[in-house]
Formats: sequence, C-alpha cells, structure tokens
Amino acid sequence: MKIALITGSCGLVGSESALFFAKKGFEIIGIDNNARKKFFGKDGDISWVKKKIKNQIKKYKHFDIDIKNYASLKKIFNKYKSKIKIIIHAAAQPSHDWAKDKPFIDFDVNAKGTLNLLELTRLNCPNSPFIFMSTNKVYGDNPNFLPLVEKKFRWEIKSKHKFKSGVDESMSLDNCTHSFFGVSKTYADLIVQEYGKNIKLKTACFRAGCITGPNHSGAKLHGFLSYLVKSSLKNKKYILIGYKGKQVRDNIHSHDLVSCFWEFYKKPRYGEVYNTGGGRYSNCSVIEALKIVEKIAKIKINKKVVSKNRVGDHIWYISSMKKFKNHYPKWKQKYSTFKIINELVNNYKK
Repeated sequence: MKIALITGSCGLVGSESALFFAKKGFEIIGIDNNARKKFFGKDGDISWVKKKIKNQIKKYKHFDIDIKNYASLKKIFNKYKSKIKIIIHAAAQPSHDWAKDKPFIDFDVNAKGTLNLLELTRLNCPNSPFIFMSTNKVYGDNPNFLPLVEKKFRWEIKSKHKFKSGVDESMSLDNCTHSFFGVSKTYADLIVQEYGKNIKLKTACFRAGCITGPNHSGAKLHGFLSYLVKSSLKNKKYILIGYKGKQVRDNIHSHDLVSCFWEFYKKPRYGEVYNTGGGRYSNCSVIEALKIVEKIAKIKINKKVVSKNRVGDHIWYISSMKKFKNHYPKWKQKYSTFKIINELVNNYKK
C-alpha cells in the first residue's frame, strides 16, 4: 500500500493532486474541513468538489479535521505511518483581506498547521517527500520596487533587468510589507526549509503565483481568474482594485503545478524552494484577462476601477521557473493563460 496524504484535499491544488496521484496508483487520504466556506461564504464552499473526487477515486478516505488540531492529525499519522509515501500540504487560509481581520486564526492555520504536519512526518514517515504549497507573497511587496514601466494595458519590468524573464528565488524576503497572510505563509515556508536542511526531511516549498483550474471555487477575496470569470459571466461587471487594473499576474494551471509535485516525488531533494508560476508562457494583467473573457464569451464587461490597492498586492509579478526546470528538465508546461480562461468560461457555462 502506498498512500498520498493531502491536506486541503477538496481545494484547487489538493483535489488536482488527489486525482493525479490516484491515477498513479496511490490510495488517497484527504484532509479538509471546508474552512473556505467559513472564510469566504457560499462562493468558497467546496463540498461539491468533495463529492466529485469521492465519485472519481475509489480508494479515497476523507477526514473532516482541522490541521490546527495536532491530536487529530496524530491519529492519522500513527495509523498509517510509513505507508504514507508523500505528504502534499495544500491546506491554508489564503486571503490577505481575511487575515487582517482574523490574524490569530490565519497564523494558527498557516503556521501552526504546517508545523504540526512537519513534526508528524518526522516522527512517522521521515523518508517521505513533504511538499508545501507556499506563495510568492513570501516576498512581500519587494517586487513593487522593481523598475517598472506603465504600458497601455499592463505594467512591465524594464527590458534589461535581471528579472525580465521572471523573479527568481534570490529575491529578498526582508524589509517589506507582507500582509498578515504573507507573514504566516513566510513562517511556514521557512520552517519547511528548516526541517529539510536541519532534520533532513525531503521538503520543497513551491512559491506559486496565481493558480487556477476546473476545481477552483473562486471568491471575491481569493481566486483571481476563477472569480474574475464567474463575476464577469454572471454579472457582466468586474471591479478592478488598484494600479488601474494593469497589475500583472502569472497564471499556472493546477495540472501543471501538480505535475511539478510528481517530478519532485520521483527525485526529491532537501529543503528546496521553487518559484512556480506561469512565467512568460502564461501571464496577463487584470485588464487583459477581462479582454480575453470578452473575446471568448462574446460579451461586454462593465469595469469599475478602485484607486486604492490592496496592502501587499503586487504591481507586476512573473515567476522564473529556471531553477525548477534545471532540476527537473522533463517537466513541461501545457496551459497558457488563454487556454486556462477558455476552460473556466466553458466550465461556467455548463
């Protein structure tokens, strides 16, 4: 028996991971208490994803528990021990805005929850790779101090800058504004590295940009492209928050991201960090995303621009995946931003 233990198993990355690793012959232990519904209301409810993966994966066991609860997690790890061959930690409180109002809960979920899982991995299955779904928000607003140029529909970095092809892992995490969410995820990122470098667990932090895919329950406070498509098609309007709507995001499809996990599983390393996103292959500004939706859906979207930006929000961020590609040259990216949005539009219409 080989088990993939996945936290946040009904979220975007967790559900994609469950389906992917089940096809590879793993039994799946899913841990998810649908906290997104509490965080974001009806839009964040992922109970429909739970039903979907239960129907599609025969060997799926679901545990409706909170990762903050060490005792509950301990029972699962103690039962399965070394049969757990990989841990994919995708559970999180993922919203900047929500974290600001509930900082204790945010830190407990993102920081303490991660520490709980690391320690239980060390005690029960220390040879199993531990994959942590980190975020580019560990860099705080440092990307906003890059030399940027305003274009007609987007911000861009100056053409001769070293990050022209994307931000790499050398960017500093210090002396910047992170947002409360960014701080809790930075702690988690660093403690995952420490368990890798110090205790020699096979860990990797995947510092993602914007992730999306068919199982995304996009909400106003989280889920950029998913919510943009949903709001645009349902209401024919969208609010652009800060930076004239020209802020740039790179977008990685959940399948492309999880295929990164598979490469790491086959050849794990100790305490690695990887910037992970669409890169130059898949990126857009908010305005450009809306234009793509209009083109695909053949609609006109009413746009309202709010001048005040969100704290810690990036003006321009594109990931460099050079390091990951050097370590895992067989990995290939399949989804462009247009292909991602086209899938979201078609799924919403269904």
